[in-house]
Amino acid sequence: MEIHYKLTEEDYIHFNLYHIKNSETGKRALALQRFITPLFFIIISYIYSLISDMSFLPLFIIFLVTSILWVMFYPKYFYGLIARNAKKMIKEGNNDGLIGNHQLKLTEEGLMDTSSNKETKVTWLGITSFQEDDGYFFLYNSSVSSYILPKREIDDVDEMRQYIQSNLMQ
Repeated sequence: MEIHYKLTEEDYIHFNLYHIKNSETGKRALALQRFITPLFFIIISYIYSLISDMSFLPLFIIFLVTSILWVMFYPKYFYGLIARNAKKMIKEGNNDGLIGNHQLKLTEEGLMDTSSNKETKVTWLGITSFQEDDGYFFLYNSSVSSYILPKREIDDVDEMRQYIQSNLMQ
């Protein structure tokens, strides 16, 4: 089976967001930053009331509202930061092998990805995980990188899913 597709900057950013949303490390980082920071806000309100002449209740209310807003809006900021950093990394150097046209050959032995300036091969045993969302297949070859297959470029998505899953189970 052979697929020709173009991987865009948006595809790469989508993968980074998918990965961070679905990895245990990403979930833990978001939870810690989302919920520990408001605790510090509350503690700061108490400490500030002790060292200043202000009463605790008004400070507590201000910091409580800030904490609630933080919990509500921090995930959007967090994922936006991930997207911005992925975009910056793409622009930092030569990414011809990542972004652009790809030819992916899937065989009984494994897969071979050919782009404008490189060719990579991996056996099916080298694929550590197969995941998908509404628009993509992700064939992870390590805990943080994968072959990104946009479903928009695949004629028969169900056939491709079955082919990959059957080869991974061998």
